[in-house]
Amino acid sequence: MSSSSSSSPSSSSALAADTAPPEKRSRIPKVPFWAQILLGLVLGVALGWAARNWDVAWLGTTLTKIGEIFVQLLKLAVAPLVFFAITISITNLRNVHNAARLATRTLLWFMATSLIAVAIGLVIGLLTNPGAGTGLSAKDAAKPDTQGSWLDFLTGIIPTDIITPFTELQVLQIVFMAVVVGIAALKLGEKAEPILKLGESVLTLLQKALWWIIRLAPIGTIGLIGTAIKDYGWNLIGSYATFTADIYVGCALILFGVYPLLLATVAKVNPLQFFRGAWPAIQLAFVSRSSVGTMPLTQKVTERLGVPKEYASFAVPFGSTTKMDGCASIYPAIAAIFVGEFFHVDMGIKEYLLIVFVSVIGSAATAGLTGATVMLTLTLSTLGLPLEGVGLLLAIDPILDMMRTATNVAGQSVIPLLVSAREGILDRRAYDNATSIDLAAFDGEPQSAGAAA
Repeated sequence: MSSSSSSSPSSSSALAADTAPPEKRSRIPKVPFWAQILLGLVLGVALGWAARNWDVAWLGTTLTKIGEIFVQLLKLAVAPLVFFAITISITNLRNVHNAARLATRTLLWFMATSLIAVAIGLVIGLLTNPGAGTGLSAKDAAKPDTQGSWLDFLTGIIPTDIITPFTELQVLQIVFMAVVVGIAALKLGEKAEPILKLGESVLTLLQKALWWIIRLAPIGTIGLIGTAIKDYGWNLIGSYATFTADIYVGCALILFGVYPLLLATVAKVNPLQFFRGAWPAIQLAFVSRSSVGTMPLTQKVTERLGVPKEYASFAVPFGSTTKMDGCASIYPAIAAIFVGEFFHVDMGIKEYLLIVFVSVIGSAATAGLTGATVMLTLTLSTLGLPLEGVGLLLAIDPILDMMRTATNVAGQSVIPLLVSAREGILDRRAYDNATSIDLAAFDGEPQSAGAAA
């Protein structure tokens, strides 16, 4: 029998592949997410400058509304996201060996890096005297509408009912309820499985919806940056030049100095690979100014860098509400020195130690939302400094908050890496092979660590 008279299945498949029509490709190239963000920054600065200098009212209003809508969309998912993420993260610890040990070490590293950050903030503030020669006057100061005190912080953790924390976005109270529910579910065991499965489904749904909001970040960037330039211009930055530089330098030292040093010496991994994998979360934090809003992306990049999912799902949600090296350590330290110098209040060793105490213990007061007013008022009230000083800093806060939040989010990913490495559960192969998530082509569905986006 001639071999030419018949064909094998493999040859038929090859022939079909050869004769199949070529796959249609989009003529519009996909723009990387980082490039979209950069374009949003440039457009935001340009449009904000035009609205301010050419007095284009409709343009200024449009920029403000775009920024407000983007932040509102992020906040819309915050309450249920925090509740379900922390509840499920606690129950996931039942699948982790030495869960109590991991949780304890995570909190200790949170405190240790906060201590380093506040020390850097104090040194920078004492060396540069940020409150001197600003050109501002006492009429620029005003008490803030929102204030924080230790009594409010301690009593405000426990809610009076289960509805108000969600309607008024009391994140600390939501965290408290989530912890209670999570621990109760662990104690109930199998009886709680139906509720936990429902919670996991709701959490997946919320994260999927939040991915859609994240994809709008370039547009939100135009509104947020444009509004900042329109409202404050460059003259305001000049008045706060030293203070602004102090915050950015302090955060940069933590972000590009302390964290890489810890990764190299404690985790014994390549720090550059960390930035390669975690950069999408850091850049989103910079433009969104929300640690909680960035939380799903932070958890995703942390898992892709080799941290076990069960542990990352605990450490990252808790870090998003309590781990704030930028907002709760660098910022209040330098801000307290600024306010003290502005109002000519001398501070000594006791006051500086109080700043350290507030920063390390009270960082949960920032709650992962945009701005750090509550943490700053908590610090000033503890030191006995005039709360009117907060009014001096509110104008420049949006510009500072971008760098602070980027630092926060980086720390929320670094700590799980350190703990995982020390406990021997870090997937170093996944870490070394992890690639950056391109959100322009990412659909929000789970991917394995190290997989290409």
